[in-house]
Amino acid sequence: MITKITGTIVRVDREYLTLEIEAMHYEILISEMVRRQLAGSTGKELSLFTVHYLEGNPMQGRMKPRLVGFLTEAEREFFDLFCSVDGVGFRKALRAVVRPVREIAMAIEDQDVKTLSTLPGIGEATSERIIAKLRRKVPKFALMVDHKTPEKEVHADRTIVEDVYQALLSVGNAPESAKRMVDDALATEKTFKNFQALMEEVYHQQNAS
Repeated sequence: MITKITGTIVRVDREYLTLEIEAMHYEILISEMVRRQLAGSTGKELSLFTVHYLEGNPMQGRMKPRLVGFLTEAEREFFDLFCSVDGVGFRKALRAVVRPVREIAMAIEDQDVKTLSTLPGIGEATSERIIAKLRRKVPKFALMVDHKTPEKEVHADRTIVEDVYQALLSVGNAPESAKRMVDDALATEKTFKNFQALMEEVYHQQNAS
């Protein structure tokens, strides 16, 4: 199982990215969201978190190995969840992910069928299945920081953010309220090195409002 690959970008096409690793060129499937973020990156070194699967008809013996690449582990995890919904396979999921994971996760959490239905290949019926299966599994993705945010501006590790969010849920806050409280704390642009620091800021913001 190939879970991560690092090399030099040779080419970025509409559906594929080509990485050069020593004498080998690897063709990796990417979503439109990833393609946009890598536009103009030819010649740069890149690491992708990958899903390795076989595509084709096993009855006909025509199975091809495929790699799908993501910029973060969280994006890969979300993609796996998305593909777990009945009627959503690898190809349909790749076509659908044209917006940041955070936005799609928020639409699922908010049960926003209209927004999900605007994703390529995802109609109303599929949107309803996605919401029914994933609504309680996506809150942490709705809290994700945009991948393009410079490292110096990322003020808390994703694990810390998720731990604080879960702690707020455990004391009776609704998912929407807990997410808003965490977002308000992160909006201060302070740096939170641990769980306690972020939690203290959450309660400081609530007391100040």
